[in-house]
Amino acid sequence: MTDFLVKRFIKNSTDVNDPAVRTAYGNLAGAVGIFCNVLLCAAKLAVGTLFGSISITADAVNNLSDASSSVITLVGFRLSAKPADDEHPYGHARIEYLAGLAVSVMILVIGVELARSSIGKILSPTAVEFSLVTVAVLLLSIGVKLWMAAFNKKVGRRIGSAALEATAMDSRNDVISTAAVLAASVVSGLTGLELDGWMGLGVALFILWSGVGILKETVDPLLGEAPSEELTDYIGKKVMSYDGVLGTHDLMVHDYGPGRRFASVHVEMAAENDVMQSHDVIDNIERDFQENDHISLIIHYDPILTGDDAVGTAREWVKELVRSISPELSIHDFRMVQGPSHTNLIFDTVVPHNFPLSDAALRKRIQSLVETHDAGETKYYAVVTIDHSYAAIPGACKTDGKE
Repeated sequence: MTDFLVKRFIKNSTDVNDPAVRTAYGNLAGAVGIFCNVLLCAAKLAVGTLFGSISITADAVNNLSDASSSVITLVGFRLSAKPADDEHPYGHARIEYLAGLAVSVMILVIGVELARSSIGKILSPTAVEFSLVTVAVLLLSIGVKLWMAAFNKKVGRRIGSAALEATAMDSRNDVISTAAVLAASVVSGLTGLELDGWMGLGVALFILWSGVGILKETVDPLLGEAPSEELTDYIGKKVMSYDGVLGTHDLMVHDYGPGRRFASVHVEMAAENDVMQSHDVIDNIERDFQENDHISLIIHYDPILTGDDAVGTAREWVKELVRSISPELSIHDFRMVQGPSHTNLIFDTVVPHNFPLSDAALRKRIQSLVETHDAGETKYYAVVTIDHSYAAIPGACKTDGKE
């Protein structure tokens, strides 16, 4: 069914990196969500009102909130597709995150109201009339929500939309909550136990839990969460695949909404190579990412000496000294300045977040290890810059600067 809808309503559906195609997927998902949830809400509201069930009415309101969230998602996709302008040069794609934030807040408000109504039903219970119509409507709801969960998950993964994947999770949660309401209706009808208010409260708490989860999913990218390991690994491997690239470091990725990523990275290349040739390689890398991955990548060129054995040897033993402190540490931008009485070794040390040593303590530790290193008659001093990692790049160096 999902593939049928995609082929029927979305042109060039395989080109998911095209903003227009991505918006079409969002429009389709929003329209499907509105139609299904309004249908379920009307059916449950009629049954809940007719037979006096607060838990079924609560489930109906939950479907209404899902329909409202689909409206917000639909509007969010359309607004986020607006092109960049003078006031917003990075585009409007983050509106999709704001739409998710609005949905989560609305879900939390509805959850609180349903909890209040359910507590009132617990304190003043009333009999709920059992009917096969109730069972039929709830079973229909479970079936529709199972399909919606699969639909939104498939579409969300296809276009890389956290909002739609969250919607899929919400639909899965609805299956669980509706199944609980169905169980309560059956048990109450067979035994006479008044479980309606308690089950309504359970559904309300489940709605609140779901709202908190969606809230976190939408707030994290707005706060600037770290890029995924899959993305950093992909960027690192792709950059390293180009001839002449010896290493990469200082990767930074900025997320301005789905499909709107900007990144910067330092690339190490042999200083002995022709600078115009190295510049041409860098241009090709940037163009490759822009055209094929829709990532605006800016590359900083770091020339390193590969033909100087003394520099290469010093780089190796300094790297090992730094790694003896912690395997999580690495160095880059290594330079050696020789003088008549001593030699300065100048380099950056990359430190992960939450490292146990302070920057000052780590710098002092490295300097002490370098100064006490047995290197014959040469006296070495370390000039260390502490560099904090924003995105780790696995396998970021081919040969530690030596070919």
